[in-house]
This record gives sequence, C-alpha cells and structure tokens, in this order.
Amino acid sequence: MRSGVSFRALLALGSAASLLAGCTSGSGRPELPPATYVANKEQPGEEYVIGPLDQLNIFVWRNPELSAKVSVRPDGRITTPLVNDMPAVGKTPAMLATDMKRALGEYVKDPIVSVIVENFSGTYSQQVRVIGATEKPASIPYRANMTLLDAMIAVGGLNQYAAGNKAKLVRHDRETGEQHEYKLQIGDLLKKGDSSANVSLQPGDVIIIPESMF
Repeated sequence: MRSGVSFRALLALGSAASLLAGCTSGSGRPELPPATYVANKEQPGEEYVIGPLDQLNIFVWRNPELSAKVSVRPDGRITTPLVNDMPAVGKTPAMLATDMKRALGEYVKDPIVSVIVENFSGTYSQQVRVIGATEKPASIPYRANMTLLDAMIAVGGLNQYAAGNKAKLVRHDRETGEQHEYKLQIGDLLKKGDSSANVSLQPGDVIIIPESMF
C-alpha cells in the first residue's frame, strides 16, 4: 500500500517538474501575454517626442516670413528665420513651440507658434527595432496599439533562414532602469496564424530574430 502511494506521489512530482520545464523551455525567458489582432479599444499612445531627421512645420501666426518647414539635424537642432540652433530633439511639439515663442518674443510681440510634425522618425526610445533574420531589418516609429504582427508586416516578415520561434524581445523598464528579455513565437504567428503568439509592443522594444542552425 505504501509503495503504491509513494509511486503516485513520485508520478505527481514528475508531472509537475515536466510542466515547469515546459514553461521555461528553450532560453528560459518569460512569455508576454497575447494581444488581439485589432485593439478592442483604440487609445492614444505616449505624447510624441521629436527625434533627429523629423520633418517639422514651424508656423508663426500672421508672420509667414518667420514660418518654415525644417528638418531636425542629426545633432538634434533646427534653424529657422531669426532663430539659430534651437534644440528640438527630446521635446514634444508643444514644448518646442513654447521655446520658439520665447525666442521669437525678442523680435515679435506675443508670437503665436505652432509646431507640426509632418514626417516621423522619433527618438530611439520611441522606435521599435527589428534586427536579424528578416527580409528588411528596420527601425520603425512606434504608433499607439502597435503589435508584433504590425512590426513584422513593416519589415516584410521572416527570411528563409529565420528561426522565428527562437526570437526574443528586449525591453527596457523605464521605472527600474533594468532590461528584460521575453521569448517570441514569430514562426507560429506568421506560418500558423497562432493569435496567442501576437503580443503588444512598447516604444523602445528591440526584436531579435536568429537564424536557424539547419
């Protein structure tokens, strides 16, 4: 009788160990919760922060000679009529408009300034980067409610050598400053249509796709 109980106990422990091993199989990285193909409720993302190479339309009301369409230089600054080398990178459009108003206030009484971002690049912290065995590795400007499927469509999917189910997502935690890695099942998502493999992305995410060894 005792031996039967012991055998059942060992069997239960073995099953539990197998289950735990399955949860941490492969790289041992945790998985992210699945996301729907289409967001149940569209919500605005974080306020946009201007990045290098963004195209800006600086509009000064009733002063067309002071208005300008400019490109943010690689050094993060812009130059407009009467304003030289204004820092732009890292600011929201509203913040830059306030700084431009202050600078133009030396020449114009109470200027009304608007900043419109026309072509987006964003800072690295607002991009999603996809590298490795994909058709066209790229940095993609993050948009609200973006998912893994959206990113893979943007880069043309996996190439023929990709090990999609061994891919990982690297995410920086802004609150703690730590970097976390999560496993992705991109092969199941794209080849099998497995909706549970689709996950929500965040600004600054990096997706790394290795090549298959075979």
